[in-house]
Amino acid sequence: MESQSPPALRVQFWGTRGSLAKPGRTRTRYGGNTSCVQVTSAAGTLLVLDCGTGIHDLGCALMASGKKPIKGSILIGHTHWDHIQGLPFFAPLFIPGNEWDIYAPRGLGQSLRETLAGQMQYTYFPISLEAMGAKIRYHELVEGIFQVGDIKITTRYLNHPALTLGYRMESGGATVVYACDHEPFSKPAEVASRDYNIRDQRHVEFLTGADLVVHDSQYTAAEYPQKVGWGHSTMEYAMDVCRAAGAKRLAFTHHDPMRDDEAIDAVVAAVRAAKHDPASPLEVFAAADGMAVDVAAPAALTGDSAATPDTALASDLGGLVEHSVLLAVASSAQASTLADAARSHRLRVLEAKDGPTAWRLVRAEHPSLVIVERDLPGNDDFALCRAMRSATPVEGNDVPVVVLADTEDRVAGQAAGVTDWLTPPFSPTFARTHMQAWIMRTSCRWQRAAKPEDEASRLAALRALNLLDTAPQERFERITRVAKALADVPIAYISFVDENRQWFMSCQGLSTKETPREVAFCAHVVVLRKPLIIPDALQDARFAENPLVTTDPRIRFYAGFPLILPNGACIGTLCFVDTRPRQFPPASLVAFEDLAEMAKQEIALKTGVTG
Repeated sequence: MESQSPPALRVQFWGTRGSLAKPGRTRTRYGGNTSCVQVTSAAGTLLVLDCGTGIHDLGCALMASGKKPIKGSILIGHTHWDHIQGLPFFAPLFIPGNEWDIYAPRGLGQSLRETLAGQMQYTYFPISLEAMGAKIRYHELVEGIFQVGDIKITTRYLNHPALTLGYRMESGGATVVYACDHEPFSKPAEVASRDYNIRDQRHVEFLTGADLVVHDSQYTAAEYPQKVGWGHSTMEYAMDVCRAAGAKRLAFTHHDPMRDDEAIDAVVAAVRAAKHDPASPLEVFAAADGMAVDVAAPAALTGDSAATPDTALASDLGGLVEHSVLLAVASSAQASTLADAARSHRLRVLEAKDGPTAWRLVRAEHPSLVIVERDLPGNDDFALCRAMRSATPVEGNDVPVVVLADTEDRVAGQAAGVTDWLTPPFSPTFARTHMQAWIMRTSCRWQRAAKPEDEASRLAALRALNLLDTAPQERFERITRVAKALADVPIAYISFVDENRQWFMSCQGLSTKETPREVAFCAHVVVLRKPLIIPDALQDARFAENPLVTTDPRIRFYAGFPLILPNGACIGTLCFVDTRPRQFPPASLVAFEDLAEMAKQEIALKTGVTG
C-alpha cells in the first residue's frame, strides 16, 4: 500500500479564544487558550502564528516529538497581551541548539525585541528574555512579501487599535490566510449592506482564492454596533468577505471569552442559517483548540513563487521616527487629535489651514504623509492632491495623501490620486495606528532589474529576428487579443526587451509602443527566465513605486511569461496586466503559459530561428 503524501499545508489550532484566556468545564470543546496557530508545510517548514496561551501546549508537543534541534518561525500579528503572553512559557525557546525567528510589525517606537522583553521584566516575570537558551533572531515587517523555507508569506495591514499584520501563506499551490485581529474598515451601515469602502475591498483582495481563511469573528452583527472601534470582526462580515474573495473554507476564531461551548454552537448555527447561500461553496466552521485542518495542493501548478525576493523585512528602512506629517486640517479639534497622534510617534508635525499654504509646505518640507481636510479652504476638487500628483517625485508626487471627510467619494478621489480616506469619528488610537500604516506602506522602493549573464548574446539573438520596430503583424495581434479576452484584463502584450527599452511587438490596451527598460516588469522576467506573477504591485516592494504603478497605466496585477528561443535566448515576454489586484487559479495560469508557448512557436517557426 502506497504511503499518503503529506498535505501542502497542515493547520493546527492551539488557541482560538480572543482577548482573555478562559478555561473551564463549559469550554472543553472549543478551549480557552488565546491565539496560537501552527502551520506546517509538506517540506516541514514550521510557522507559529501568534503566541497566546495556546503556545504552551504547542511547545509541549514539540518537545515530546523528540526532534532535535527544533527550528521554526513565530509570526506575531500584533503585540497585545493575548497574542504574546504565552511566549515566556514556550519551552523550545529555552533549549540550547534550537533556532527560532520571530517576526512582527515594525512600529515607529520600540523595537520588536524591546516590546517582547517588556512583559518579561523583573517586575512581571522571574526570567528575562536574555536567559532563553535558544538562538533567537528578530525581524520587523512592513507590508510586502518574504520567504520562510518553502512558504511564501504576504503581509497586509489589518484594522485594529494596534498596528497589526495579517499573513497570507502559500506553499505547494495551497493558500492559507490568517487575519486576526481585524475590524471592518467600513461603517456599520456599509458593512450591513456590503457597500465596502476601498480598504475593505483591499481586504477581500488579500483573501482572494484562499483554500482556508482563519478570520477574526469575535462578534455577531447584532453585537457589533456596541463594539465599534474595538478592533474585531463579526461572523457575518467574515463570511461575506470570504465569499467575495472566492475562498473555499472559513474558520471562525478569536472567540468571545464570554461564550461557552453551547453559546459558540448556537451563534455559529444561527449565522450559518441567516447567511445560507446554496450558490456559495464556502465551508464555514468554528476553530477549536486541538483541531487540525489539512490543505491539499491543487492538481496543476505553474510559475515560481520561490523566486520572489524578501520585500516585507524592515531591517534596512532607517530612521522612520525622523519622518514628518503635514496636517492640512481647518478643524481645530480634529487637527489637535491628529497632531497628538503624530507626536506620540515622535513624528514632526507640519500644519496648514488652507490649500496654498499646504502646497508650499509639501514642496519645502517633503512630508512623509499628508492628511488634508476635504473642505479645507483652497482645496476645491482635491486641489492639493491633484497638484501633488502632477508634480515631480522631489516635489511630492509619491507622498500618500489621506483625505479627512465625513463621507468617501471613491470615484472622484481615485481620479485625483487620493491614497486613502479618514472618516470621523475616529479615536486617537485609530489615528496613531493608521498613521504608522500609511507611512510604513511608503517605506519600500522601486527595484530595477539586473542584466542577465547572457545579455550580449541575448541582444544579438533578439536583433537577428528583425522584428524590432516593424509594423504590427496579425499572427501576434491574434495572440494578444486572445490573451486579453481569456484573462479578462484591460492590457495584454508581447514585449521584446532591448538594450535600453522594452518594445511591444503587439499590444492590446496601451497606445505606446515602448517604455524605458529600467521601468519594465518584463526585464525581471528576462533575468528569472520563469513566469513572474504579481497579484498586487502596490504590495510588492520591487514595484510599489515603479512609475508604471504610480502613474499611467497604474499596473496592479502583472503576469509575465518568458519567450525563450530554441537557442536559449530569453528575448521578452507575453504579459497580462490589470489595473486592479487579481488572483488566478492554477488552471488559468497553465492556459496563459500555453499562449506564451504559441507566441514562441510563431517567433521560432515563422522567422526561421533554430537551435
